[in-house]
Amino acid sequence: MTEARIPIADVLLPLAVPAPYSYRIPEGMALAEGDYVEVPLGPRSYIGVVWETRETGGTNLKLRDVTLRFDAPPMTALHRKFLSWLSDYYLESLGNVLRLSLRVPAALEPERQRMAYHLGDKRPDKITPQRARVLEVARDGFPMSERELADLAGVGTSVVKALIKSGILKPVALPAHAPFQKPQLNPSTKRLNKSQEEAAASLRAIVSARQHKVVLLDGVTGSGKTEVYFEAIATALAGGAQVLLLLPEIALTPGFLARVEERFGVPAAHWHSDVRPRERERVWRGVTSGEAKIIVGARSALFLPWKNLGLIVVDEEHETAYKQSDGVPYHARDMAVLYGAIGKFPVVLSSATPSLESLVNVDRGRYASVHLADRHGRPELPEVRLIDMRAEKIASGTWLSDPLIAKVRATLDSGDQALLFLNRRGYAPLTICRACGHRMDCPLCTASLVEHRFRRILMCHHCGHQEPVPKACPKCGTEEKLTPVGPGVERLAEETQKLFPDARLAILSSDLARGQMLRDVIREVADGTHNLVIGTQLVAKGHHFPHLTFVGVVDADLALESSDPRAAERTWALLSQVAGRAGRGEKPGEALVQTYAPDHPMMRALAAGDREGFLNGEKRIRESAHLPPYGRLASLILSGNDGLETERFAKSLARLIPEAKDVEVLGPAPAPIALVRGRHRWRYLVKAGRDVDIQAYLRLWLKDVKPKGSLRLDVDVDPYNFL
Repeated sequence: MTEARIPIADVLLPLAVPAPYSYRIPEGMALAEGDYVEVPLGPRSYIGVVWETRETGGTNLKLRDVTLRFDAPPMTALHRKFLSWLSDYYLESLGNVLRLSLRVPAALEPERQRMAYHLGDKRPDKITPQRARVLEVARDGFPMSERELADLAGVGTSVVKALIKSGILKPVALPAHAPFQKPQLNPSTKRLNKSQEEAAASLRAIVSARQHKVVLLDGVTGSGKTEVYFEAIATALAGGAQVLLLLPEIALTPGFLARVEERFGVPAAHWHSDVRPRERERVWRGVTSGEAKIIVGARSALFLPWKNLGLIVVDEEHETAYKQSDGVPYHARDMAVLYGAIGKFPVVLSSATPSLESLVNVDRGRYASVHLADRHGRPELPEVRLIDMRAEKIASGTWLSDPLIAKVRATLDSGDQALLFLNRRGYAPLTICRACGHRMDCPLCTASLVEHRFRRILMCHHCGHQEPVPKACPKCGTEEKLTPVGPGVERLAEETQKLFPDARLAILSSDLARGQMLRDVIREVADGTHNLVIGTQLVAKGHHFPHLTFVGVVDADLALESSDPRAAERTWALLSQVAGRAGRGEKPGEALVQTYAPDHPMMRALAAGDREGFLNGEKRIRESAHLPPYGRLASLILSGNDGLETERFAKSLARLIPEAKDVEVLGPAPAPIALVRGRHRWRYLVKAGRDVDIQAYLRLWLKDVKPKGSLRLDVDVDPYNFL
């Protein structure tokens, strides 16, 4: 007698689990690998993905049944393979990695119709100005939702609701989500210069080959890199592929969406944390069905369940914002390259200040390079000059030197725009009592509270703790002795308002403006509404301000004061990008940089425009120290609620460290920020040779480590955060 075979589905759940769980496929349900299903686990139900289907014999199996199969295109084998590789590389549970692709469970539910309204035959008995505006909008004939009608008419939704109730506006059922339009692949209306056309031709050829290749598009600020990689996007779209354009900063997305729509004739899908839930459902569905062809997004867009991804463009590839710190600690640029390698399609990395990792990969022949040496329409880069602050005399409580003040005044008098850059949010980074010396520190972190005077709060930038600014010192009780120390952008704005009272000032900082408000300010700066801008690193990321001719860097040494091995490289990239905001219009640009370290190799290279000299020096330093990209790093952070227990746990791991050739383990030691959100932190740093399998080493070391209670062990392969 033949033994009965039981169909089994191994289902991966978006939980901290290392492997799929097995479920029985009930009779009458057909399942395939990649299907989205609902399964029971304990008393709850979860949405998961069928990782494998198989049959097994025996009648004693106590397996629960798959509850439901969702009617959605399955997750492709390529995307499942990508998630598995990422899990192995970052030593992260496969279930946690899957969670990155299952952020919109509502997209798996049947689409719900939405109600829209159009103008009927009936006319209102009474016409108010508000009703008249709604009726004027409705006369266009296109059915619109209540909110759309109210927004376009500039009225409250109650006006629209009243017209619906009286039968003036008639309902009509529409599909839940608007369909994605097909991009227009007509040639660009913008004329490319010779250098751009040569670069575009190289990218077109690479994309047309439909093979994996990584290309570094290396061009100075203002050289027109975007128009060049648009040509690569057009080629990929012509071949029927989907395209992902990754951006490091949400604030950049609206401007890019406008440029994408101008080039391809249709709105692109966008994906980032500010996208509303219904739109996220629409984009997720469009990506998994293949209907959405162009997606512009932040790093998380990489994990959308792509049906036919054929090109990834990583803009500003040097940006550290591509590194995810919380949860799964992946680097989106590196994982984009991995996705391209697995899927056998090209990846374009674009930057005016490429990362050392990408440049060394070009040196090794792993990446191709396409270079744009000149600015589009204006060959001159801004002249950069240093102000030696050791020789400048400035009054106490002020931060601008006389040369910088004079240049800002001359710029404003000429009708041009000036930018003052200070990469420090808030009013002051430290508040102390002049009576007793007490520092206002975060109660949950080893960090000072930052004063935000506009909001009248003290805030920790590590855990988000907030408290009102006290009138008296909480330690000695003395009033009016709490003193801000050091400048933030708010304090700098206070100084500039006194110096330039007639200036039309704008502050670009994520603390002061977010979402639509921030996008409006950026647009107003680009339009010339404001002639004096104060900004943090937010201003350095890809913005085009045609009226800006002068950039002043207030404290260029901030980023150098760090144990981060990439500190000099980051500072060079940041200051080069900031200086590159100037002179992008018809007039040439200039930058003045205030520094107390004018003899630092990075500062000298910045002033001389000697990019190659600086980068070659950085390569020699990194290579001699066996640091990335000439070596490998991994960070272990051990944390817990109890300080002594965490210390004992950290030191206990030292006894388990395996010996291995070309591997050095540093630590344990208290982390530079030893307390975050009330959790005590210790760390190890693992240094290994470039050819060492650091993941295998870490697995061997940690295979029997099981943190208990509040203790936690976080592993970060290729760390970018050393705090």
